[in-house]
Amino acid sequence: MKTRHKRLAIIVTGVVGLTVAGLFVLNAFRSNLVFFYSPTEVLEGKVSIPAGKTIRIGGLVEKGSVQRSSDGLKVDFIVTDLNKKLPVHYEGILPDLFREGQGVVAQGRLQTGNTFIASEVLAKHDEKYMPPEAAQALKGGTFAPGSEIKKP
Repeated sequence: MKTRHKRLAIIVTGVVGLTVAGLFVLNAFRSNLVFFYSPTEVLEGKVSIPAGKTIRIGGLVEKGSVQRSSDGLKVDFIVTDLNKKLPVHYEGILPDLFREGQGVVAQGRLQTGNTFIASEVLAKHDEKYMPPEAAQALKGGTFAPGSEIKKP
């Protein structure tokens, strides 16, 4: 085999190898994608969700809807986008910021009967949140890490 043919074979093999590796990466990326929906989108059927597909829903925890079991690990609550309501069941420890009226993102699967079984719950703080030290510094105080906040 001539040197030119060997070089061409190596290049073709490299291109095929890179293409196969790229396809594996894209397939893994696509299978791990988790889409985010509002309760209205889910309940009105605006999106087609395959059975057993993991999705994320987001909205506010409706006031008065949180029901905890006696062991404290099973929680039922309602997520609303102020238009539609979607009941959520979760087993596990909730984040510290979780409370009624607060924003929440739940990841899990939609069951028949429009009940969402969450495998993970993430609580969101409002966008106005700022650490106390930073808020104090912006109000005119000075702050050095490890020290008390002092007013000028």
